[in-house]
Amino acid sequence: MRTGRTLTALAAVGLLALTGCGDGGTTTGGSGPGGIKPPRIDKLAALGAGEGQVNVVAWAGYVEDGSTDPKVDWVTDFEKQSGCQVNVKVAGTSDEMVTLMKTGEYDVVSASGDASLRLIYGGDVAPVNTDLISNYKDVFDGLKLKQWNSVDGVAYGVPHGRGANLLMYRTDVVKPAPTSWGAVFDANSPYKGKITAYDSPIYLADAALYLMKHRPELGIKNPYALDDKQFAAAVDLLKKQNELIGEYWSDYTKEVQAFKAGNSVLGTTWQVIANLATADKAPVEAILPEEGATGWSDTWMVSAKAKHPNCAYRWMDHIISPKANAAVAEWFGEAPSNKLACAETADKNHCATYHAEDESYFDKVWYWNTPVQQCLDGRTDVKCKDYAAWTQAWTTIKG
Repeated sequence: MRTGRTLTALAAVGLLALTGCGDGGTTTGGSGPGGIKPPRIDKLAALGAGEGQVNVVAWAGYVEDGSTDPKVDWVTDFEKQSGCQVNVKVAGTSDEMVTLMKTGEYDVVSASGDASLRLIYGGDVAPVNTDLISNYKDVFDGLKLKQWNSVDGVAYGVPHGRGANLLMYRTDVVKPAPTSWGAVFDANSPYKGKITAYDSPIYLADAALYLMKHRPELGIKNPYALDDKQFAAAVDLLKKQNELIGEYWSDYTKEVQAFKAGNSVLGTTWQVIANLATADKAPVEAILPEEGATGWSDTWMVSAKAKHPNCAYRWMDHIISPKANAAVAEWFGEAPSNKLACAETADKNHCATYHAEDESYFDKVWYWNTPVQQCLDGRTDVKCKDYAAWTQAWTTIKG
């Protein structure tokens, strides 16, 4: 499951500090401001013989060989069919993934949006020749050629899956049912001390998203692109919210227990957490509020220094194949990237539950991006707060 996924401070990352991402899930990739482009790295021209192994950096739950649960295994058959032994290093943060990939010891990584552009502009990953990946054609169009996995229409990875950060509440306590993120920011909330929020500096984007809809005079166009005034407003909102918070969460199992026990009755969540809480008989509902939400989309990327590029390509093709993609999506708790995976899930309602085929749903999701000084919304007359500033602010918010 999605454990250990707390985002930590981002150090200055050379060229990336000058580049921008994009807005929401509907914009295609492009070069950075001023035409800045990634280092020129050739993509694999043709698929050759496998090298016998592939070294993988991945989130927990993305590479399962039956050792966690004998029934959960999409690695063993791949190894038998490809001849590529999978060696996996589980990473707990995006920073750790970037550091590991810079060593040149790993061939492929499952990068989130806050890491992928750093890897691209840092020259640590290569463009991907999608013609060599047979299952790429079946990936949802809404995940192809986005800011976090492409530049100037060139793919730098293979989409793995996606999900939204939702609002969950106890139906027996929180009445009337909330429809807005305002429920977690209401200074006069009757649920003071039982509100929870995601424990990460990236949560500033959730506050910015709320302000974008409810304080239009601030001019926020992208929750990851905040100038001094906008940033101060988001920080102020979260400082006030801190007085309402019972506990912040980063471990999904702890949030399940908190809602089950009633210690938390309202706050941010993931769909998989809502499912687990419901399975534990907790009376909860999770919604995508009227303002939309932040979320994530992960990408498999191949190292620019890959020692086993042919096995890396075989792995990327395998992990987005219908059966494997369905298996990992169910185990991890997310929407698969391959549209054919929906017919392969054990739970035939999985794709409906995770809105896998509903692009109108994901059009409301602002996928995680890395805040940088060059504003991600295209402004050039001001500087925006970078992630280091977000991290410093998060410390003051929590007190």
